Amino acid sequence: MLIGTVNNRAFLIRTAGGQVRGLDIAQTSQERFSSQTTKLLDDWALLHEWARSLDFEGAGARTVEAYELEAPIVSPRQVFAIGMNYKDHAAEVNLELPTTPAVFTKYVSSLTGAVDTVELPSESVDWEVELVAVIGIGGRDIPESAALEHVAGYMVGQDLSDRALQFAGGGAPQFSVAKSYKGFAPTGPWITSSDEIADPGNLTMRCSRGDEVLQHGSTSNLVFDIPYLIHHLSSIVLLYPGDLIFTGTPDGVGFGRSPQRYLLPGDELVSSIEGLGEIRQRFVPRS
Repeated sequence: MLIGTVNNRAFLIRTAGGQVRGLDIAQTSQERFSSQTTKLLDDWALLHEWARSLDFEGAGARTVEAYELEAPIVSPRQVFAIGMNYKDHAAEVNLELPTTPAVFTKYVSSLTGAVDTVELPSESVDWEVELVAVIGIGGRDIPESAALEHVAGYMVGQDLSDRALQFAGGGAPQFSVAKSYKGFAPTGPWITSSDEIADPGNLTMRCSRGDEVLQHGSTSNLVFDIPYLIHHLSSIVLLYPGDLIFTGTPDGVGFGRSPQRYLLPGDELVSSIEGLGEIRQRFVPRS
C-alpha cells in the first residue's frame, strides 16, 4: 500500500508502467477514512484491507504528477534524526563508531515533498540520503522484538545540512537548526507500508547530482538498526503515531570529501531507495 499527500489530502497511490495513479481516500471511501494521513494511522489495518479491492481505472482515479506529491506526513509531533549511523559514513569523517545512537531533531517546518525547489542559505549545504521510518503505533519502552510492528511504513528522505551553521557553535555543534531551513527535510514520494518491504535492513540507497553518483550504499551498513532505534527512543520519550525517524546516511557526503564539496545553485539532487521510489530537489540562491 502506497499513501501520498496531494493538495493536503491523503491519496492511495498505485504505480504501473512508469505512471502514477491516485485515488482521494476520503472521497472514494465516502468519508469512511480521513483525508489526513496521520489520522489514517489509527485505521491502518482496515485501510489496507479496503485498499486491496479498489479499481484504479474506474471513476475517481487520476494521474498524479511528481510535483503534486507533498510531504506524506505534514505535521508529525516529533521528527528524530540519527547521526553517524552508518559505519562507512563514520569512517569517511574520521569518527569512531557511536556506542549509543546520536539523536537530534529536524524541526517540522523543514518538511517538504517529493519534488521541490530549495533555497541555499550558504555555500556549505550538504546532501544526506536517508531511510525514514514512519511510526504507526506509538508507545513507551517498546521491545526490539516488537519494534517493527510499530512501523506503518517507510519513505525516502534527505537530511540537508548547512555545515557552516552546524559547526558555528564551536564546541556545541548546532545540528537541529542547521538541518532545519525551509525545505531541508524532503520526504516521500509516498509512504510505502511496511508489509511491502521484506527487510528494511537490506535496502540499496542512492543519491545523485546530474550524472554523478554521490552516495551508493545499503541499510545493511547501519550501526543501529530500526528495531534498536525504536526501542532506544521509546525508552526515553513517548512515541506518537506519525512520528518520523531519519535513520542516518551512508558515505559520500560533501563534508567527508577532500576537498569538501557542496550543493550549488542550479543543481538537482535525486535520492532513491530500493522499493520506495525517488525524490528530487532543485537548488537556487537564497532570495
